[in-house]
Amino acid sequence: MASRIATRAMFAVVALVFLVGAITFAHIAAFFELRTTLNQTFLAATGEVGGADLLVAIILGVLASRSAPSRVEREALDVRRKAVQAIGSTFSVAQLALPVLRIGSNLRRRRRRL
Repeated sequence: MASRIATRAMFAVVALVFLVGAITFAHIAAFFELRTTLNQTFLAATGEVGGADLLVAIILGVLASRSAPSRVEREALDVRRKAVQAIGSTFSVAQLALPVLRIGSNLRRRRRRL
């Protein structure tokens, strides 16, 4: 299982490298397309490509900041908190039950000896 996870992670990293390369070449192609078809200067084409990237980054940032936890997430967090609180009471009941079980087992042993 661990080797399968490692293999999948390796393939994911290689895929990510190729994705970054593809995005880089798309930016280069857009830059040269702007420069040749619109007859723009180097700085103007660079500014337009960079501005488009900045606009996409701002839109994605706004969408990410507006993402609030859903009702299901809030309920799951409440269930988790209640479960964590219940662990303390479970351990205390188990700690009280252990001496009682030990006493019971000691009594059984004594009865068998008699």
